[in-house]
Amino acid sequence: MRILLFLATNLAVLLVASITLNLLGVGHYLEGSGLNMTSLLIFCAVFGFAGSFVSLFLSKFMAKRATNTQIIEQPRTAEERWLMETVAELSKKAGIKMPEVGIFPAQQSNAFATGWNKNDALVAVSAGLLQRFRPEETRAVLAHEIGHVANGDMVTLSLIQGVVNTFVMFFARIAAHAVNSFVNRGEGGRGIGYFITVFVFEIIFGILASVIVSWFSRKREFRADEAGASLASPAAMIGALQRLKAEQGIPDQMPDQLMAFGINSHLKQGLMQLLSTHPPLDERIAALQQYR
Repeated sequence: MRILLFLATNLAVLLVASITLNLLGVGHYLEGSGLNMTSLLIFCAVFGFAGSFVSLFLSKFMAKRATNTQIIEQPRTAEERWLMETVAELSKKAGIKMPEVGIFPAQQSNAFATGWNKNDALVAVSAGLLQRFRPEETRAVLAHEIGHVANGDMVTLSLIQGVVNTFVMFFARIAAHAVNSFVNRGEGGRGIGYFITVFVFEIIFGILASVIVSWFSRKREFRADEAGASLASPAAMIGALQRLKAEQGIPDQMPDQLMAFGINSHLKQGLMQLLSTHPPLDERIAALQQYR
């Protein structure tokens, strides 16, 4: 299923990008031995933003499939009824339309929010979280996720990712063109070596760009924590983060594509912290204690 979703997403990106380029009348960016910078920038922007926005519009569908989230249509238990009522209350307080509510089968305590706009979102919690968290802590986690939705974090992150994708593709092709010109001594011609060089530069620039995206994601977590404290209570939000800290040894079962939208993420060490989507829990707790 994940392979099919991956292929379907990429086909959708190619289709949207191809149609957009044809509508814009953009020709090929390679012209003889040079580059048409305008065409190159438009080409990169179309593909860069197409990937981000296709992923954004498919985010709820893909999240449900990737995590096996079961949407609560009609509450069957007291726990499901409480979840629905709590999300409804917090959503009204945040000034957004009530999201879909679901539970996904993971033993790690986690939750996520996704959706293409604040009035068409999904909030889901793990079965492990519901088993181990106190009601007030679960309410704070839900408030944190609704804070992401109310702040429009999914759309903002997609826009930033689109800009990053654009310039990674743009500068990778300029760098590859410069290398190709140097190797061929200005004689022109682009073989498979040029496209391999583009691929290598995209990896290098992509890693550097990921630092920017991850930095924004970490800042976004602090804002969502404050939203959780405001919508629920500071004490409950701090308690939820402290409980997450105590459970950091439990294996992470959240799919990679949803890690940025969860409340919990494993701590990375050394330089890998620059690519972490979440700040250390100690920093988040300290920030909330100052907020309180």
